[in-house]
Amino acid sequence: MISWMQKHNRYLVWTIWIATIAFIGAGFVGWGSYDFGKKAGNVAKVGDIEISQAKLNQAYSDLYTRYNEMFQGQFDEKKAKEMGLVQQAFATLETQARLLNYAQAMGVIVSDEELAQTLQSIKGFQKNGKFDRGIYDMFLKNRRMKAKDFEARLREELTINKLLALLNVESLPLEEETIGAALNVADKFKYEVLALADVNPPLDEAKLKAFWEAHKTEFKTAKKYTLSLLWTESADTPVNENELKTFFDTNSFNYIDQNGKQLTFEEAKEKVTKDYKIKKTKKTAQRAYIAFKKGKQDAQESVTLPLNDPSLSKSVWDEIQQHDAGSILKPKVVNTRYVTVKIEKVIEPKVMTFEEAKPLVTKEYEAEAKQKALAALAEEKLKSIDESNATVSDFVTLSDADNLEGLNSQESLQFLQKLFTSLEEKGIIRLSNKVVVYDIMAQKHLSPDANLTERVKETVNTIKPRVFESNLIQVLAEKYPTEVYVGGLKN
Repeated sequence: MISWMQKHNRYLVWTIWIATIAFIGAGFVGWGSYDFGKKAGNVAKVGDIEISQAKLNQAYSDLYTRYNEMFQGQFDEKKAKEMGLVQQAFATLETQARLLNYAQAMGVIVSDEELAQTLQSIKGFQKNGKFDRGIYDMFLKNRRMKAKDFEARLREELTINKLLALLNVESLPLEEETIGAALNVADKFKYEVLALADVNPPLDEAKLKAFWEAHKTEFKTAKKYTLSLLWTESADTPVNENELKTFFDTNSFNYIDQNGKQLTFEEAKEKVTKDYKIKKTKKTAQRAYIAFKKGKQDAQESVTLPLNDPSLSKSVWDEIQQHDAGSILKPKVVNTRYVTVKIEKVIEPKVMTFEEAKPLVTKEYEAEAKQKALAALAEEKLKSIDESNATVSDFVTLSDADNLEGLNSQESLQFLQKLFTSLEEKGIIRLSNKVVVYDIMAQKHLSPDANLTERVKETVNTIKPRVFESNLIQVLAEKYPTEVYVGGLKN
């Protein structure tokens, strides 16, 4: 019986994943755009829809901003490249274009009236609960966008939302019954949890050096810059209440709380004061820059810093990387003051010697060696698990993620996800830093739980649109092929 059910589990795989997601739920910068080349125009065509370079630049910038917020200001172009941010931005636009092609074919449109109503309902463009044209115009100015471009993109979003809403279908009885059954599948198994702490491979100096030899180009010194810095403070710049209120009224859309609610002047006053002082100090910083450039003003400090050192802002480092030694850069904001930078010297990265790289190499080597040792130990344990004194579980379902010894709730859930979608009666399941060796002893379906009925329905109605949309996009990918004009946009 166990063997039969494990072999036929593949028919329940998708329902178990749906149930799993439900249980999980229960328990950029405006600093510039990515350089896609000097040629203006379009970067790709999807079906009948062109993707412009400007749209890709904006999508990249928006994505960069979100990641930078997630990384608390420590995100940079290197991380963006490692994560394939360009490809992510293009993939989003590509998917949108396919849906828009389909919407056009189905005759889905968004009227001018619908567009206007949506635009006026955006809280960031409102003052005292009403749409404010001045706030909207300032938003467009800060984003360097024309109203027709912003509204065209808003119309596209509304069109896609309308299309997906038309295609949405409520849960069906058979779907609810299938997922309910998946939630009530129960396994009883013997298992042993192994962690990295269970292995301690010896550090072999010869193997360590061989590891460095194979990877030494990955261990380089940081690129450094020797810089002369001239600072212009904004803290002492005088401002009055009327100036602050005028500045706030013009830029109020920038001052919202974490829930997106518009802040009052008094609530935002501290940040408004800081922002306005920086704005008002700009001319003073520019005069200092001119004096510095003419040799009439001396730098206040000389430093040698690695690239992207946090003592300077990302925008400053972006500018530094575009210039050579001897260049003097126009002032930019760092926290609450301006800095004018002269690049005195560029120190290029070089491959570290073994001794220089040894602490870093040792860390990576030990991590790799531990993973290999843990995998080997798991294979040994699997051979004898039938006769071992491993832990025996009760009958466990996907909802029992808190009941597995040696695993926390998240690890238990990951383990059960993989166990219930596995075709093997016994085997090894790898988690992030642990390995579970298991042997299924019995399997059965529990009686349906009446308390789960509403939850099952919610699960179907939550996950079904995602599954449908995913499959729809796959179909549309064949129906509306992509022609790419610029290299590097797809993985």
